[in-house]
Amino acid sequence: MLVILMENQILPPQHVCQTCLMADQSGQPRWQQGQLRCGRALAVNDNQPEQYECQMGFRVANIE
Repeated sequence: MLVILMENQILPPQHVCQTCLMADQSGQPRWQQGQLRCGRALAVNDNQPEQYECQMGFRVANIE
């Protein structure tokens, strides 16, 4: 499940991505084959979930 990480909040992508020009037709991040296509991967510790920075500057995490 993808989530948007803010300073002290975790938001579902539909609250942020619906207005993004890079989002897919349903207003969701472009997640394909285990990678965020509308952002870049960030280096994180082994005990943290995969994290990405989207084109709009938000941090996106893949929580399983």
